[in-house]
Amino acid sequence: MSSNLSENAASRSPSGTRGPRTGVPAALGGRRVLVPRDGRWGVFVAESLAAHGARAVIAPVIDFEPAPDAAALEAALEALARGEFDWVTVTSATTVRVLRAHAAVIPAGTRVAAVGIATAAALEEARYGVNLVPPEDHTARGMVACFGEPGVSLGRVLVLDSALAGPTLVDGLTALGADVTRVHAYRTIPVDLSPEVRTALARGDIAAILVTSGSVAAQFITQVPDLAASVVRVSIGDRTTEAAEALGLAITCEAPIRSVEGMITALETYYEVVHPDSAALDCGGEDTP
Repeated sequence: MSSNLSENAASRSPSGTRGPRTGVPAALGGRRVLVPRDGRWGVFVAESLAAHGARAVIAPVIDFEPAPDAAALEAALEALARGEFDWVTVTSATTVRVLRAHAAVIPAGTRVAAVGIATAAALEEARYGVNLVPPEDHTARGMVACFGEPGVSLGRVLVLDSALAGPTLVDGLTALGADVTRVHAYRTIPVDLSPEVRTALARGDIAAILVTSGSVAAQFITQVPDLAASVVRVSIGDRTTEAAEALGLAITCEAPIRSVEGMITALETYYEVVHPDSAALDCGGEDTP
């Protein structure tokens, strides 16, 4: 999907828009919010924002491509199909896409751990079962905590993750006594923002950006070094906040729960409580750079 200033259709259509004109409390009414990934996730986020009166600008700054060591991934998936692992951990919906692309088989005797609700939903849609999801902390740290609960046996664990993933999950599982095999399922690559979007961010014509990972934060730092101070930076969680601020991207507010709804809640709270004097924008008309 191209990076431009046209909002997602869901944020404009009469059936998808909720805001001041339909009587819904509109802390986000008419505000443009940049969604940093496209595809099904981007559309889902755009629809969620539209339900709260915002206008999503889908402008991806990252994408994904197959991991460089295809042979290692193939070998791991073959071992998975043979039932050689007691657990497989899935830390993103992107990993589910990789599993589907390889027609991966997860035997009934292998349990599946998902990092969060969205990842679990993607697994279930792909007809893979899910045995473990952290109830609140949807991070590698939260997964380790669940695995450490009484009665959870580990054995051999296949960790499928991004080439940029940190060591938290592997180190945590190893400390719990698991025999861990880590294989990169994909790697993250940058996507250039259009000149229109960069200009809009520099001028403050976009109200907020969603910061969903350290990789996303790095791209905002690199591609928009003159990001307007008025642009609200919403982080999906504390680890992302730490990564972003270590890179030099100051975070304005943080999701109370690591999810899309959590980010929207944080943004609404910012405008309702922290910055109530900031008037919502008119929902009508088209965007101009």
